[in-house]
Amino acid sequence: MIDLVNTLPGASRSGADELAEPAALTTVLTRHGYSGRFDRDLKELAEVVDARALLRRVWSLEVDDAVPIVSQMFADANTLLYLARHDHFDWHLHATEPDAPLVERILGEAAIALADVIRSQEWTRLRECAADDCDGVLADLSRNGSKRFCSIRCGNRMNMVAFRERQNS
Repeated sequence: MIDLVNTLPGASRSGADELAEPAALTTVLTRHGYSGRFDRDLKELAEVVDARALLRRVWSLEVDDAVPIVSQMFADANTLLYLARHDHFDWHLHATEPDAPLVERILGEAAIALADVIRSQEWTRLRECAADDCDGVLADLSRNGSKRFCSIRCGNRMNMVAFRERQNS
């Protein structure tokens, strides 16, 4: 989910929209071992791009504002939870049948993950990147909850900016 959101212009490594064509979506899904139906057409890409924008919006909300959207994501995905084991993954939850449209599977699985974060009272660990020039998102899984940047690249860049500012002072 984070890697999908971070394909947005301003959040991506390249700075461009990294979901500009269906092949790019296939690359992202393959990298993460996504299974099930893929239509690989412009309609599917447009639906996923819309879902990506929704997920990015949810990331910027306070938990009480995010809850109704996450609940709606379950409904929009026609969620029907079941356990599955496939490929190299042990037992895990799936939100929809494998032949459901990709956008339903993405929204359903994102809703499961977001609901777990909400239920465990860890919403503050979902953050926007602290780099001035990045729109990326992150999930802070560190023990002390101090992660600020979506990537080492952003952290290094901001550390270099701070160093140069100190040198010029």
